[in-house]
Amino acid sequence: MGEAIVGQREVIERLIIGLLANGNLLVEGLPGLAKTRAIKALARNLECDFSRIQFTPDLLPSDVTGTEVYYQAEGGGSFRFEEGPIFANIVLADEINRAPAKVQAALLEAMEERQVTVAGKTHKMPPLFMVMATQNPIEQEGTYPLPEAQMDRFLMHVMITYPPVEDEVAVIRMVRAEEIAANAPPAEDAKPAAAIAPLSQEVVFAARRAIGAVHVADAIERYMADLVNATRAPEAFGDDLKRWIEVGASPRASLALDRCGRTHAFLAGRDYVDPEDVRAIAPDVLRHRLGLSYEAQGEGVSADAVVAEIIRQVALP
Repeated sequence: MGEAIVGQREVIERLIIGLLANGNLLVEGLPGLAKTRAIKALARNLECDFSRIQFTPDLLPSDVTGTEVYYQAEGGGSFRFEEGPIFANIVLADEINRAPAKVQAALLEAMEERQVTVAGKTHKMPPLFMVMATQNPIEQEGTYPLPEAQMDRFLMHVMITYPPVEDEVAVIRMVRAEEIAANAPPAEDAKPAAAIAPLSQEVVFAARRAIGAVHVADAIERYMADLVNATRAPEAFGDDLKRWIEVGASPRASLALDRCGRTHAFLAGRDYVDPEDVRAIAPDVLRHRLGLSYEAQGEGVSADAVVAEIIRQVALP
C-alpha cells in the first residue's frame, strides 16, 4: 500500500486496523487526497471481491442491496434475488453523504448485522466484509449529512489532511511515472514485472484470532471507560469541556477503543495493550461520536481539540 500511497502512513495504518478489527471506516478529506486510491490499494493487496458504489442523490436502496427479479420460464416463472454491489468483501461507499437518508439507511443492517433483508428473506454477507465510506467535508450542495445514529456505526472516523511539500513532489513524480508506463508501447522481448501476490483472507482471520488473545489489563479497561465517561460527564473536567460537549459517546466507543487498542498493540508487535495504544486511536474512535455544542462551534473548537483535552485531563492508569 505504501508504494501506491506516498506518505499518509497513519492513514494506511488506520485502514489496516479497521480491517483487522473487523469494523467499518468513514474516511473524510478534501478532494484529491487519495481517499479512494488508498482504499483501492488495500483491496488490491488482498484476495477479495472489491465493490465500489458511487453515491448520488438519485440512488435507490435496491441499487445498493439488490432486489428480487422475476424470471419467466416454461411452465411459469419465479422471483430470484439479484445481489447488489454491497455483496463483496471490501465495499467502497464513495461520497456517502451525497445519497438521501433512505439509501444511507440501507447500509445500516449490512454494516451492523452483516446481512441484508429483501422481500422478507435474509441474505448473509461474506465472512470477510468491510464498508469503507468516503465523504467530502466542505461541499454542501447536493449533500445529506449522515445522522448521528449512522455515524456511530463506523468503528473509526479517519481524517486525511494535505501532504507535506516533500510528499507532494513525490506524488507528482509517481503519477508521472505511471502515465509514462501506461503510454509506453510494449517491447517485444519485455518480460512482465513480477506482481506481488495478494494476501489470502486466511491471513486476516489468523491475525484476528491473535488480536483476540492480546491481553488488556484491568487498569487499561478502566482507562478506556474513563475516557468515554468523560464525554458524558464533562462538568467533572472543567468549564471548557462542559461548554463544548452537548452529547457524549455511546458504549460503542468503549468497544471500539478496546478492539482498536488491541489491534494497535498487535501491529506494534506486543501481546498486551498499554495506554499509548489507547491514546493513539482515541481521536479516530471518538471524533465522530461527540455532539459539540453551538458554543463550541461558534468558538471554532473542533472535535479533535475536545478529544485532546479529554486525553490530557483523564488520569493515566
